[in-house]
Amino acid sequence: MNYTLHQLEIFKKIAEVKSVTKASEQLFLTQPAVSIQLKNFQDQFKLPLFEVVGRKLYITEFGEEIAKAAAKILEEVEAINYKSSLFEGELAGKLKISIVSTAKYAMPYFLSGFIKENKMVDVTMDVTNKMSVIRALENNECDFAMVSTIPKKLKIEQIELMKNKMFFVAGKDYKIPKKNVSLKDLNESIFIFRENGSATRLAMEKYLVKHKIEILRKMELTSNEAVKQAVIAGLGISIMPIIGINDALKTGDIQILKIKDLPLETYWNLIWLRSKNLSNVAKAFQQFIINNKEEIIEEQFRKYNNSSKY
Repeated sequence: MNYTLHQLEIFKKIAEVKSVTKASEQLFLTQPAVSIQLKNFQDQFKLPLFEVVGRKLYITEFGEEIAKAAAKILEEVEAINYKSSLFEGELAGKLKISIVSTAKYAMPYFLSGFIKENKMVDVTMDVTNKMSVIRALENNECDFAMVSTIPKKLKIEQIELMKNKMFFVAGKDYKIPKKNVSLKDLNESIFIFRENGSATRLAMEKYLVKHKIEILRKMELTSNEAVKQAVIAGLGISIMPIIGINDALKTGDIQILKIKDLPLETYWNLIWLRSKNLSNVAKAFQQFIINNKEEIIEEQFRKYNNSSKY
């Protein structure tokens, strides 16, 4: 047999996602290239690794065993690469970060420079809701988390990153009776909420209670992107972080409603457990953020902190 590491990686991914198309997307390869490598890999075995029934791909029992073996081989190769880099004086290892969904618009900018400087560092970034992020932190499943609300029950350390400004927004066809919308004008609208556990939902609920806004109809969605698309479609109004809707504002698909006591302002924070023994990679990332956060915020996020613009 003469299979390559590249073929092992491709088959492992296909076995995970059960689709050549999805595997090609996640590996940033063309579908024909993945199909060719899959065929070449299959040709080296007498037993089938997979079968196609209808339009669905199924991994055979034999294929599952080969996929497990491939995963182990690739892990060993990764370990060899890490050890080689360490002996050469390079930083090598894994960095695990868990972030709330709206932080996905910010965290990549804080990671970019660090990854470019340290090519042997692999990053896993889990994008989920606040409750899941805190659970991952509490269970030691990640090195760092990015949140806008600090968990009170955990003993954590933090680095304050940047402002998180939230506005009431509506679709382009939302009828505004006058220049500034009054709180009473909102009562007939459908309010679009994030799911329970979301910091954005909590901020929105506090604002509505504080100003005694009556909610007659509401909708609940499980991601910031879903809320944005619902607002664009004219399904209702919501309070959303400005960082996640900037493109829609530029195209005019979303409009900011000028309402009393807005925007709401919190801060994004990079947090970690005080008791956690940070790896060398995690310590290096921590120091990178401390040294470079002001420059990153100025270069990438100055437009979001300009209050006069909105």
